[in-house]
Amino acid sequence: MNETDAPIDPVVVRHRALERYATTALRAGRMMMESGASVSVVHRGITMIAKGFGAETVGLRSGYASIAMTLHAEGNTITRMLQVGRLGVNHRLDLAVRALCSRAARENMSVEAVEAELDRLARETPRHSAWLTALAVGLACASFGRLLGIDWAAFGPVWAAGAVGQYLRHHLMHRGVNVFLVAGAIAFIAATLGGLGAWLLGSATTQLAMMASILLLVPGVPSTNAQTDIMDGYPTMGSARAVWVLMVMIFASVGVWCAQVLLGMGG
Repeated sequence: MNETDAPIDPVVVRHRALERYATTALRAGRMMMESGASVSVVHRGITMIAKGFGAETVGLRSGYASIAMTLHAEGNTITRMLQVGRLGVNHRLDLAVRALCSRAARENMSVEAVEAELDRLARETPRHSAWLTALAVGLACASFGRLLGIDWAAFGPVWAAGAVGQYLRHHLMHRGVNVFLVAGAIAFIAATLGGLGAWLLGSATTQLAMMASILLLVPGVPSTNAQTDIMDGYPTMGSARAVWVLMVMIFASVGVWCAQVLLGMGG
């Protein structure tokens, strides 16, 4: 009898199945975290999938760049860790994966079915085009600028500056440029364009227009998640998010200051 005909140890079979359960559940958690979900939501979704697969106990630990889990089922225990990529915001994908987690727990979906659905969601979940997002972000900057007090002469320049900034940020981030360097560079470019455009059109609120032009850099979702994670009992992750937010704001402030110096408005 050769090796291929030898009986397979049932313990090995269960161990391999448990490893696949862990990998699939962690993958769903990674997709949620990279889409902007808080730690409590990610842990709840992972647990739903793992329990749907038949896991008896689930232990989880999330860091800023990784998720680790320990599964126990039928006398076997396994610990696995998965690296998490850049944390962004994609509510459509986040909600779709959350719905899949609920379905997996409710219908006891097979691991093959969950893997196939995750592949489909990653491939087919629609995204807005970069230019449409840029126009919408620029309009949001200009609209918030009006709420902050910019005059109508600065509205157009702020819209244009915000749109250009968002479009450049999109392409720089997709090329893997450091997020903090991107924040500083975009703040400088957007503030310069918004301030210069407002000044050329005779605006009386040029400096305020420069501030409004960089509102696209305000990390609203990470800030909210930082507070939520700390309040939910995950202070390590919450603190990491808070430091990330602080660094983005520091680099953005430096970018605006450089723009003010360039335009002769620095104090």
